[in-house]
Amino acid sequence: MKKERLKGHLDLLLLAVVGAGADHGYHIARRLAQASGGTLELPEGTLYPALHRLESKKLLESSWATVGGRRRRIYNLTPAGREALAQERSEWGSFAQAVESVLETV
Repeated sequence: MKKERLKGHLDLLLLAVVGAGADHGYHIARRLAQASGGTLELPEGTLYPALHRLESKKLLESSWATVGGRRRRIYNLTPAGREALAQERSEWGSFAQAVESVLETV
């Protein structure tokens, strides 16, 4: 998939993955790739800045934990993140339906 298509949707995708369960960055990326059938594989240079951006917006919060003997930063949705995810899902549904209508009509 072209990188440009992912722009504007990355926050929604990451909020959805983290909303399904708190996790550390590597597993968040793996879950996204798995859920998309391998289409959405994020390099670290894209993933971690996006996670930090969402954390600075107070949509995610993080804490340190030991996982498999290694210290990992675990990301979780905040209440504001849950609200943003619900809003983004709704907007995405409307947008996707409109695009589908155009593609079926034309």
